[in-house]
Amino acid sequence: MPTSAAAIAGSCLLDTGPLVAYLSSSDDEHARCDAVFATLRGGELFATEAVLTEAMHFLRRCAGGHAACLDFFTSGGAVLVPMTTSRLERAAALVARYADVPMDFADATLVALADELGVGRVLTLDRRGFSAYRWRRSRRFTLLP
Repeated sequence: MPTSAAAIAGSCLLDTGPLVAYLSSSDDEHARCDAVFATLRGGELFATEAVLTEAMHFLRRCAGGHAACLDFFTSGGAVLVPMTTSRLERAAALVARYADVPMDFADATLVALADELGVGRVLTLDRRGFSAYRWRRSRRFTLLP
């Protein structure tokens, strides 16, 4: 993970929906997500293990989907951030806080990561959720695409 503020400045969090759409050419959002991925070359993309797990689930019926998803991460398409006890505790607090939205576990791990890294841009198709969530308690996310 980048350690300098300059390295983090161009960074973006990666949610499940755009990853699945990018890897599945039959997805309705494929073209739009493909175009956004092409513009993110200058910054780092960060995803969590929960995002990887969700993407693998959604890609199970897509021919070659599992392999493409794993290859995306192993070839450096995004930094896969491992879960830690403190991240898990923060995610649990966020799920409770946003129970009325509701917030799923993968989204909670991304918001926890936003808090930790100071990254407020997220590549997501979940407009409802990420429009309601706040990072660092009061900051709105910048949503892509």
